[in-house]
Amino acid sequence: MTVQIGLETLLHDQRAAVAGQRVGVIACAASVDSRLESSVARLFNQPGIHLTALYGAEHGLRGEAQAGQHVTTYEDTVTGLPVHSLYGATLKPTPDMLADVDTLLYDLQDGGLRFYTFLSTLAVVMQAAAENGKRVLVLDRPAPLTGAVVEGGMLHPDYTSFVGVYPLPIRYGMTAGEIAQYMNDVHGIGCDLTVIPMRGWSRAMWHDETGMPFVPPSPNIPTLSALTAYTGTCLIEGTNLSEGRGTTRPFEYLGAPYIDAPAFADALNRLERPGVRFRPVYYVPTFSKYSGEVCAGVHLYITDRATYEPVATALHLIATARRLYPDHFAWREPWSEGARRPIDLLTGGDLVRQHFNADGSVEALLDQWKEGLDTFEQTRSRYLLY
Repeated sequence: MTVQIGLETLLHDQRAAVAGQRVGVIACAASVDSRLESSVARLFNQPGIHLTALYGAEHGLRGEAQAGQHVTTYEDTVTGLPVHSLYGATLKPTPDMLADVDTLLYDLQDGGLRFYTFLSTLAVVMQAAAENGKRVLVLDRPAPLTGAVVEGGMLHPDYTSFVGVYPLPIRYGMTAGEIAQYMNDVHGIGCDLTVIPMRGWSRAMWHDETGMPFVPPSPNIPTLSALTAYTGTCLIEGTNLSEGRGTTRPFEYLGAPYIDAPAFADALNRLERPGVRFRPVYYVPTFSKYSGEVCAGVHLYITDRATYEPVATALHLIATARRLYPDHFAWREPWSEGARRPIDLLTGGDLVRQHFNADGSVEALLDQWKEGLDTFEQTRSRYLLY
């Protein structure tokens, strides 16, 4: 059985929601149906649906741009429609970008993670819609890592950025439609919002149990395993360790030129973290950190995704690297003058960095997060649709 995504619900049962409307679509390379046809093509070719504009988030409408690479506005060669970039000169739709639309359809397949910028794009699209009198319809899609698990500390409001747009945990365990309703209400966006729901999806489902194909939502998330690892190992971006960008195993190869691979793998395996094992690995990134240099480190293998704890595992990996290589390990410097450190933006505050700098334990850090997560889960329960 294949889950019926929000796109199909709209086309089969709720076409009246866009009747007589000028429609804009926010989509990406992973915005496909169960037969791998893009939602843009499906909507563009539907009689009675008047598509007037397209919008691309990070990585572009067709998935051609690398992480952090700005995208320009252009005319789509397939549909002839303007593609407005929401990851270039502006991150938020301007009034001019919205002039030719009445309703915005959000159909990004995101990762269900706070630092995944598709979530931030959803937030700013909703903000712009509220400010400009437009409607937003979220075409709901599966939370790829299930909707049953919440992990990571809550973002502190002082550390708001485009990799942390609102106070949320790293893994918030909600679909796009659910988190849209949560942000619209809890954070007071107040846009005219409708969620077009899925059918046949349950919270315990992983993406590969939905019948939907996995299309990489970004160039460095090639597989569901990589996305599962990325939930935690994205934090490696905030250090001088390589997170495996520029290899065939991004976010699963983790290392640096100064690492002793067998010793590092042995130290991590002796922690006996649930659902994961590490093997020594050597690799040469073709871009990003240590491009062209030999890195030694570990290949992270998820052996049981049901018990694997991505965020806690990544914290243990960072703590182990600091302990074994105190003269080499470092927190990554800010990306620009006056900016926050990347580790602070990714973890949602300076707590993790300061805690580790004081040689605090991972367990003590997780305990400090617990109260905030409990409060979030209580609030979150009011917005769950499935």
